Amino acid sequence: MKFFVYDVSDNLQTVMRRIGYHPLGHSDRGELNCVRPLAGQDYPRFHAYVKEDIGKILFSLHLDQKRPSYGGETAHSGDYESDVVQKESYRIQEVLILESRK
Repeated sequence: MKFFVYDVSDNLQTVMRRIGYHPLGHSDRGELNCVRPLAGQDYPRFHAYVKEDIGKILFSLHLDQKRPSYGGETAHSGDYESDVVQKESYRIQEVLILESRK
């Protein structure tokens, strides 16, 4: 699921930590790669690629259901459009919008 949030004044790593995500590094496309585990375990987890673009943060969000099952592959049973992913996108937007109004 792709979405964006306007008017975020902090750097990406600070923003992502504030909403409960752990930065893992940068992708080959320059996006910050972050995860937010569910249920206190590595998987399932929300997985976001984020980058700044003139006054807004662009999010690409999905839910990794399980660890990749094939050596060297990125297949991970990703969930991109479910209600769970949509609710997480709403949570992120709500938190960041409320903070920008303070």
